[in-house]
Amino acid sequence: MSRRLSFPTLIVSCQARADNPLYGPQFMAAMAKAAEAGGAGGIRANGPEDVAAIRAVTELPILGLYKRWLEPYEVYITPDFAAAQAIAEAGADILALDATPRPRPQEGLAELIERIHTELGKPVCADVSTLEEGLWAVELGADCVATTLAGYTPYTLKTEGPDFALLRELVQALAVPVLAEGRFWTPEQVGRAFELGADAVVVGTAITNPREITRRLVRSVPR
Repeated sequence: MSRRLSFPTLIVSCQARADNPLYGPQFMAAMAKAAEAGGAGGIRANGPEDVAAIRAVTELPILGLYKRWLEPYEVYITPDFAAAQAIAEAGADILALDATPRPRPQEGLAELIERIHTELGKPVCADVSTLEEGLWAVELGADCVATTLAGYTPYTLKTEGPDFALLRELVQALAVPVLAEGRFWTPEQVGRAFELGADAVVVGTAITNPREITRRLVRSVPR
């Protein structure tokens, strides 16, 4: 069954790197269940193992991606069709991918979006870092755009909090849904994103990474 996001909504990113004590599909599935219980409208998840584990415990739409580091290429968020197919088969409903013009290992962005649509029958969420990338991705067929990569490309500045300026530009310029993602920590920031016109806000670390939450709070402990 195909699951579609409804808007507006909060999407919780359930991801953990290998050095995180919560790394592993069972922990991410538990995080997803907790997020659903808290009112999340969708889950963002990385890799076929985590996607499959999360699909087994929730009916929420899954925004899936597959981080694959393939030297010497800079693109690693769902960099090719093989990655897209793996997470689609695992149960992802929407496939997120890097939509920057940086070098990628196989298909160009246009071909990759086309193959996802025609061979997998899945919508594509374009992770971008600039307005130009968002416009380009939509021109190539992306079904929605996210600010995920703002501040994470060599040619963009990393803001202390969410990149509201980029969000505003994308909302004003695009006719497709725009997702705000990146460095959201507070309810006020989430509220502002919706005020600016975001269709959804994706929050990860502030909800699903106890280690980083603890580190943030420990900074306020007197030394």
